[in-house]
This record gives sequence, C-alpha cells and structure tokens, in this order.
Amino acid sequence: MSNSIKNKEVFGESFLLESAKAENLYFGYAKDMPVIDYHNHLEPDVIAANQHFRSPTAIWLDGDHYKWRAMRNFGIDEHLISGKAADQEKFRKWAEVVPYTLRNPLFHWTHLELKNPFGINEYLSPQNADEVYHKMDESLQTTGFLPQSIIENFKVEALCTTDDPADDLAHHIALKSSGFATAVLPAFRPDSYITITNPENYLSGIKKLEKVCGFSITSVSDLLNALQSRVNYFVEAGAKVADHGFEYFPDTTKWNTTLEKEFSEFLQGNLTSFSDPEALCGHMLKELCRMYAEKGWVQQFHVGATRNNNSEMLGKIGINAGYDAIGETYYAQKLSMLLDELNNEGKLAKTIIYNLNPAFNEVLASLAGNFNQSGIRSKIQWGAAWWFLDQLDGMTKQMNTLSNIGLISTFVGMLTDSRSLLSFSRHDYFRRLLCSLFGSEMERGLLPDDEQWVGKIIQDICYHNTKKYFEI
Repeated sequence: MSNSIKNKEVFGESFLLESAKAENLYFGYAKDMPVIDYHNHLEPDVIAANQHFRSPTAIWLDGDHYKWRAMRNFGIDEHLISGKAADQEKFRKWAEVVPYTLRNPLFHWTHLELKNPFGINEYLSPQNADEVYHKMDESLQTTGFLPQSIIENFKVEALCTTDDPADDLAHHIALKSSGFATAVLPAFRPDSYITITNPENYLSGIKKLEKVCGFSITSVSDLLNALQSRVNYFVEAGAKVADHGFEYFPDTTKWNTTLEKEFSEFLQGNLTSFSDPEALCGHMLKELCRMYAEKGWVQQFHVGATRNNNSEMLGKIGINAGYDAIGETYYAQKLSMLLDELNNEGKLAKTIIYNLNPAFNEVLASLAGNFNQSGIRSKIQWGAAWWFLDQLDGMTKQMNTLSNIGLISTFVGMLTDSRSLLSFSRHDYFRRLLCSLFGSEMERGLLPDDEQWVGKIIQDICYHNTKKYFEI
C-alpha cells in the first residue's frame, strides 16, 4: 500500500452533507442533540467499574465481528483476529486491512471512531499503525477515556443494555445510585428460555433461572411464573424494554395440552429432547408479550439472521464471532397473527420490528401500519436498518421505504446494536445521512424551503420521538 495514504486528512466537517441545506440542518438542528441508544450489547460491568482499557485493541477490536469478518476476507490468520496474538500485533493486522475496506461501511466507521473521540484525523494504514496505536493508548490512560467519560463525550442521555433474565442487575443498580449522569437501563432478553436449539444448554439455563427464582421449574406454568418474577425484578431496576431475536418468527398457534405434558417430561429429565421447539417458542412469546403490555414496556423483535453458519468455527471460538448471515424465511403472516390477537385483547405493547432481509422491507413497513393506537405516534415501528443493513445504502432504503409507506417524522431513529463504546459515532453517521436526504429534497423543491419546519422533524427523529416513545 502506498505511503501516500499517510497523513492524508480524513473526512471533513461536511462529510456526507451533500448540499448547503443538509449542512444547515445538521449543524443547526441535528449535531448537538443528545443520544438515546435504546438497544446495544454494552457490558454494564465495564461501565460500572469505569476502569482504563488495557489497550486500543481491547476497546476497538475485541469482539468486533464486523472487523473480524473483514480481516478474514483479507486472508488474515485467525490467530491474529480472535486468537492469542499480542494486542499491538492484532492492531497492525487491522491497519493492514483498512485501506482495502473502501466502499465497506467499516472504512467510514473506522475513521469516524478515530476522529471522535481520539482526535486522529488521518487514514489508518500499515505506515502509521504504530503511531496511531500509541496515540490511542496514551489517550486511553487518561480519565477522559474511561468508559463513563467516553459515554458522556458522545452526549448519551440513556442507553439500554441487553440482559439475561437471570442477571442480578447489580451493575445497573450500582450505576443508578452512583451519580453517573447517563441512565444505564437493563433490557429483558429471554431468548435462551423460550428457544431450544441445544437441549442440554437449554436445561442448564433453566437451572440458572431456578437458582435466582428460588423454586423448581418442572412445567410451562412454572417457567412463565419464573419469567414473570424476573420481569417484575427488571421493572424495579428501571427496565422499559424487552428484546427478542429470531431466525424466523415462531407460529404462536401450535401449543396444546399434549405438548405441554411432553415439555414437563423434558424439564424433569424424562426425555432427552422436545419435539416442537417452535410451538414452545410461540406460546412463550405470546405470554411474554402480555406481560410486557401490562408493564408498559416496548418490545423489540429482531428477525431474519441465520446464526453460527460455520460449525467448525462455532466449536473453536463460540457464538457472536462473525459467522452469521441474512436469512430468507418469510414471516410476516405469523407476526401479523400475533399482533392481531394481542391487539384484540388490548395487550399489544409498543413494538419495534427489525428486518434483516431487505426483500421484506415494504412487507414489514406496511404491516407495522395496521396496529396503531390513538394517542401514540407510530405505536408499531418498523425499526432502523439492522446489522448487515446499517450502512449508507441500507439506511437510505429503510428511510425511503418508511417515508413512502409510513411516517418518517414519527420514526424513533438510530441505535448502535454494538458491543463497543466507540460505536456511538454511528448516531452521527445516521444524522448526517438523515440531513443529507432531507436537505437534498429541499434543494430540489420536493420539500418546503423552511429549515425551522424541517429542522424540527430532524430533531424529533434524532431524539424527541425516542424519548417520548420509551418514556425516558
């Protein structure tokens, strides 16, 4: 790679802002709005402990399956990706890949994360890898780069982590009483208790739930009682959100007394497997949705990822390692049936649907509009572009489809869905794109030439809609 990369300055202040109107909207209305990140996978213990990161690799590369996938595409040995190589050696390998990520969102994200919060304004390459590493490392040793300081730097008003129902939430509770200005709220993620993929692992999870609940779980009724007790506990800790991830949406109509008896036998160890995991998942999901409605929570459904496709690497390094893909299972009818039943009962909670297969964009956007309610703006939301789609093209398609079929003005906007504290820069990425879309249409005469009017809509999407929808 040419030495000409070194010291070239990265994206300027008008990055992505392709018109004067876009610049006015961004700098005048979007840029300084607080962030509410209502779905991420940040570790609450890291935030609560508020200790220095051991190295730039720890904060930037560890567990980042987006970067890992790119490194594998480039032919980097796994030892230098998820293995036990030294931190600086891994960083050098990432720097080797970065110049070849042109047109991949990682090229933008990488340099935005270097620019804010580290103040590094040059392109990363093998020629400056060590220099950049040391600059980042020096910053990480200061109090301005402790986890809580990084969160404050990004103007994060509130964030929702993703938590197992059996978690004690001690770190959330400690943060609430610590005086930390950002609200760090738990989110209820019960997937491992309603979805059986591996019977042995499932039963191990049930044992963990029994321990925190203080009673045996030998029936579906026991399991629902246990999860209800944990929902109540999460409410006390400030939770406002439940989250589910499905490869395909389960059929919620299949449960019957025969399956209920079989499930009891399975829980009691009399059977080594359960014959209809989809029926169990559908039944449990419906009952949980009723609990969420009673608590006034927002329920989030992430649908369409095929996970852990590489069984060899699953065995070697485990889940969430970058071996997932977009699925192709159609699920709108099953989802519609559940929403309709809950709506008829008066127990349909606010719902956000995240779709991973763009072929279903219009399908899901139109479905969301069927179950709205007086007094709540877009009660059922078609959520932000997710995972493989949270890049310029995917976000543009999502916002255009939402604009055409629903109301983008009531959209709750962006989230990080990330394990990295540096990923809050994606909110800025989203805001720049949002302003560019609106600004371009103002320039073309498709939207009113009224920055105050349009700017108010921009601020609603960036912040106010989210604050009101989640009641934060």
